[in-house]
Amino acid sequence: MVGYIDPEKETFAAFRENDREGPVHMLNLVRFREQAAYPDGRIATGAEAYAAYGRDTGPILKKVGGRIVWRGRFELTLIGAAEERWDACFIAEYPSVAAFVSMIRDPEYREAVKHRQAAVEDSRLIRMSPAPAGMGFGGDD
Repeated sequence: MVGYIDPEKETFAAFRENDREGPVHMLNLVRFREQAAYPDGRIATGAEAYAAYGRDTGPILKKVGGRIVWRGRFELTLIGAAEERWDACFIAEYPSVAAFVSMIRDPEYREAVKHRQAAVEDSRLIRMSPAPAGMGFGGDD
């Protein structure tokens, strides 16, 4: 199985082109490798490497005005591929598309993302537009 780790250039270009006003929510679903795959051979678990990514990128996220708005622990896939499991599930909020782009272009982030690349076996990064919560599933109330 080939996992998704980094965005494709075409998809990232479409992300940047849709530069609407307002905040952007990014749903992150991440599965760790059992052993991190560092090119330099360093030994760590995937969870340890991802923790290093989080530690190193936290100040950068804050600098661009971002924050984690939701975090949860994966339990079970009720609808979907039963074999899918996620070790990290969270939503990061950025004040704008430009803020997200600024973060990933930051030289310190580019260094820190090596931990993510070593840690991740598979992931989903889903861009969303925040909307008010309500009582129904349709979003109209």
